[in-house]
Amino acid sequence: MNSKSHDQIQKLALTALFAALCYVIFTFLQIKIPMPGGDATSLHLGNAFCVLAALLLGGGYGGLAGAVGMTIADLMDPVYITGAPKTFVLKFCIGLITGLVAHKIAHISESTDKKYIFKWSLISSIAGLGFNVIFDPLVGYFYKQYILGQPQEIASVLAKWSTATTFVNAVASTILVVILYNALLPALKKSGLKISSPAW
Repeated sequence: MNSKSHDQIQKLALTALFAALCYVIFTFLQIKIPMPGGDATSLHLGNAFCVLAALLLGGGYGGLAGAVGMTIADLMDPVYITGAPKTFVLKFCIGLITGLVAHKIAHISESTDKKYIFKWSLISSIAGLGFNVIFDPLVGYFYKQYILGQPQEIASVLAKWSTATTFVNAVASTILVVILYNALLPALKKSGLKISSPAW
């Protein structure tokens, strides 16, 4: 097996691990807030591991981890099952945007400057999770109203609550990601994990 194939297999295995973490964190550590119409929103840190995967492995792998892990979590929960398609798209976008900023714009995996890496891991996390703060409630509003047929009033209330919880989730996840990434990076580099120059 050549080095490139080995690296890809390693990244796919880690992607699966991060997908599992997204699933476990969301499923078992969320604080669910019941909403009108049998729906719910929740406080959770599941998105953090989507972003962390994007920083460590690249945006495509991170997006895939978040999309698969969180979508499976939705499919396993009767309250969230109808939102699974929306979840898949949005979580994949979180990873792609995080990876775009971190690796295409800042090239953080090529730097050895701890302050530079800290700054851009923070900016990248804010970019990916900031996208989610805006588009999760927005897409959710139209999805629930026009795809699921919810009344406009209920869809509007859900969007407002979703904005609040998504913002809290984003702040907490950003803090967690930056701490974990900057703590894990030196050890992972020593272990031989190929994290230099991901495509996204």
